[in-house]
Amino acid sequence: MNTSVSIKDLSLNFGAVSVLKDLNLDINDGEFLVLLGSSGCGKSTLLNCIAGLLDASEGQIYIKGKNVTWEEPKDRGIGMVFQSYALYPQMTVEKNLSFGLKVAKIPQAEIDKRVARASEILQIQPLLKRKPAELSGGQRQRVAIGRALVRDVDVFLFDEPLSNLDAKLRSELRVEIKRLHQSLKNTMIYVTHDQIEALTLADRIAIMKSGIIQQLADPTTIYNKPRNLFVAGFIGSPSMNFLHGELTNAGGKTAFVSNGVTFSLDGYQTEQSLQPGRKVVLGVRPEHIKVNENIGAEVHEATVDIEEPMGADNLLWLKHAGHTMSVRIAGSRRFAPGTPVKLSFDMSLASLFDAASEDRI
Repeated sequence: MNTSVSIKDLSLNFGAVSVLKDLNLDINDGEFLVLLGSSGCGKSTLLNCIAGLLDASEGQIYIKGKNVTWEEPKDRGIGMVFQSYALYPQMTVEKNLSFGLKVAKIPQAEIDKRVARASEILQIQPLLKRKPAELSGGQRQRVAIGRALVRDVDVFLFDEPLSNLDAKLRSELRVEIKRLHQSLKNTMIYVTHDQIEALTLADRIAIMKSGIIQQLADPTTIYNKPRNLFVAGFIGSPSMNFLHGELTNAGGKTAFVSNGVTFSLDGYQTEQSLQPGRKVVLGVRPEHIKVNENIGAEVHEATVDIEEPMGADNLLWLKHAGHTMSVRIAGSRRFAPGTPVKLSFDMSLASLFDAASEDRI
């Protein structure tokens, strides 16, 4: 597969502060890559380096095989969509879409064609004569996307484009962006701190922390096989349950023990050797714990502490052998606080991490 954007040994320092550290990343032609992480992890900084809005301290950036490390933003073949819309308030939607093309001295016939195409794709034809003040937040963000679209470029960069919108509009525009990518098939690099956006939009997700990519993989792999404790805790809402303990030998098989309770590891797959005595952390997602149903050979007793009905789902917070853990069950199943329940853990979907390195075992 052809590489669309290639980042080689990229570092960025602000004075003595290192924001990006020897970062390497290849983004495929037509791929939707999401840069995901909490505030200050370096994801927007990386996007701004690709865009040419920040100069890298070290390393190179290639777009379509061309070294653009020191090129001006306008010469990089990119279209960028910002969080703040960045529309000209005195211009109509139509003029906002066409202004950059006029400055670049594109022929008027070509400008009209590109504006018409972008308006059709984003369904903003009825808004062309309005000014930004007459538009809703969602409509303004559509226009901002349209302004990038008319540039007819290979790579689109999105910097948290939906974070200023309310939840309903966010989910609607998320679908629009996914549809846009499916129809255009351009390379798209998308920055967000919202894991739902990342999981639903991405072909691959790069999870960042302190300027370093912690894991780069497709959403299913990141969700089911997180590379380390940070990724495991960052992805998933509510977060994965973590039990601290050590490996032990139970009946000739390796097991996990925490707070005096032993858990069978039957079904857990790893290529590493599970040595008894090793300090580890067991991670189990809330939906991978069964409550009072299809209980396997190993049963654990717990007590319901808090119930959070969430419509289609019901979230239970349980007390279990000194642990507090969350379990996701069907919304139709209800349990009052104080109810004793029986739990069964699906270890084939669990994660084990080394307590010292925090890496997946």
